[in-house]
Amino acid sequence: MKTSIKIAQKSIAVLSITVMLFSCSNNTQEVRDFLASKNLPIGVAKNAFHVYKDSGRITSKLMTPLLHDFSNRKQHPYNEFPDGIKIVNFEGKDSVTITGNYALTYSKTSVSEIIGNVIVLNHTEQSRLQTEQLFWDQNTEYFFSEKAFILSTVKDTVYGVGFECKEDLSKHLAKKAIGKLITSEK
Repeated sequence: MKTSIKIAQKSIAVLSITVMLFSCSNNTQEVRDFLASKNLPIGVAKNAFHVYKDSGRITSKLMTPLLHDFSNRKQHPYNEFPDGIKIVNFEGKDSVTITGNYALTYSKTSVSEIIGNVIVLNHTEQSRLQTEQLFWDQNTEYFFSEKAFILSTVKDTVYGVGFECKEDLSKHLAKKAIGKLITSEK
């Protein structure tokens, strides 16, 4: 008799656990909405290395120690790089490298904000931009900032506050600039 009671108890326990497991169902959208409401990322990647290609040709590489994916946001989906970012854009060789301590990339607008010890190197032209904050419009391939900056080229070094320039550091507009510049009349 005791064995039949033990078997009945075990059967009831197994049945209860089975019912509980099958009664829990979350669809993907419910999970995304829950994570968004708690301001949690939908995904986290460590030591991420991403290669971008266009027509089979590598156009850029992104490297980061930590990536938080907030693409579950309906209004403004974004990616966060809390431990820094390094991006290498290619025009032939590795022509432009962008590094910073923190970054946000908004997928709807293709605008990125890079913060903290931001350095942009144009290896081909041997120019360097250093600032504390940089906005990058990837659609127009354009950088801009209202923070202090140092722009160094082979011939010149420009210090200032606020600037705009093309992604390869050419055709720049410096605001509140000081420094020695070599110019030529055309």
